[in-house]
Amino acid sequence: MYKNIAYFKGLNALRFFAASLVVLHHTATIGKKDGLFDLCDWGLFRNGSNAVNFFFVLSGFLITYLLLKEHDQTGTISIKQFYLRRVRRIWPLYFLLIIIGTLLLPLAFGLVGIDYQMPYTLSQTWYYFLFFFPILVLFHYGHHFLEPLWSIGVEEVFYLLWAPLFKYFRRHIVAILSAIIVLKLASLMLIQHFCAENNVFAFLMRNYSFETMAVGALGACFLFNAKDKVETLWLFRKPFRVIICLLVPIFLCFNINIDNPLWKLIFLTPVFSPFLLSLLYLYLILTITICRADRKENRFLKFGGEISYGIYMYHMGIVFLMTLLLKPLKATLPEPLFVLLFILSTFLLTIVVAYISKRWFENFFLQLGKKKPKHRPENHLSITRKNKTPKEFHETA
Repeated sequence: MYKNIAYFKGLNALRFFAASLVVLHHTATIGKKDGLFDLCDWGLFRNGSNAVNFFFVLSGFLITYLLLKEHDQTGTISIKQFYLRRVRRIWPLYFLLIIIGTLLLPLAFGLVGIDYQMPYTLSQTWYYFLFFFPILVLFHYGHHFLEPLWSIGVEEVFYLLWAPLFKYFRRHIVAILSAIIVLKLASLMLIQHFCAENNVFAFLMRNYSFETMAVGALGACFLFNAKDKVETLWLFRKPFRVIICLLVPIFLCFNINIDNPLWKLIFLTPVFSPFLLSLLYLYLILTITICRADRKENRFLKFGGEISYGIYMYHMGIVFLMTLLLKPLKATLPEPLFVLLFILSTFLLTIVVAYISKRWFENFFLQLGKKKPKHRPENHLSITRKNKTPKEFHETA
């Protein structure tokens, strides 16, 4: 019933919402660090990690659905093509940001006389970036311009392992995913009690969120193998959908702390809250893409979702730039007006840069792997083969 979905309607809106939460989070933290404003107590500005976990769930969901669909249509999995698709989508922008952040920006700052010192040099960190461990740069050097790259490194490790695991152990994939979740939660409980905060192993275990990706992957298995309409299941009927779809945004936007055991278990428990939230994210994904698939997409939200990878990757640099450009205005403008100007300028410039990047940089690499259709006479009859390799939809999670 759900084995041939070419496009999940509504996911772009969710992507744009999540990317926006990350932008707001870093706008607030950098603004506070530089003494511009303090928005960190507002719930809307405290969801950077929650938004990244949503991207992890979404990535696990889409990548696993793609593999299931490919195996169903071709009878096998092309690991080579899987890797090439990921390389074309992820690597160009990833390495461009590294070049900008470690080489071009320090040079530009020196030329124009801006007093900004990077917390590290390329010679100190090149191997972390090259081998997709930018998370260790974050651990050793703290917050920095290229901080968003840490989650890209996590996803790259997941992609590297997931395709061969799926291909050779497909019949046991649900058991493998369940084991990943159980083992990771058990490890987090042990780490919480026995490891120090500054322990590198504990830091990596907390941030390599394979259990959230496993949740998304389980959701894809559930959807792909569903024999009945998802919306007919009691869990996805309208009253329940309304409650969940209101509950999650309320928490994300306001970080409300309700004195209720169930609320605290879902949202405020260090080990289990991220996992339970990932289940709610998966529920949102399934609800919006399947149960509300007949709704027309908002064009702006769809556009925002299509450039969300660029928004996520470029926004940190834009926030730094806005700090340099707008800081002199702080003394002349009322604080509410200054905060509004800062946030709107950051969002607008980030969207413009992300659009330019997607249109003229990222799309160039995405087109490299696509075969140009051969010219055929007008009366040529085309036969669609069942085993044709499916094109990748929703190019990035």
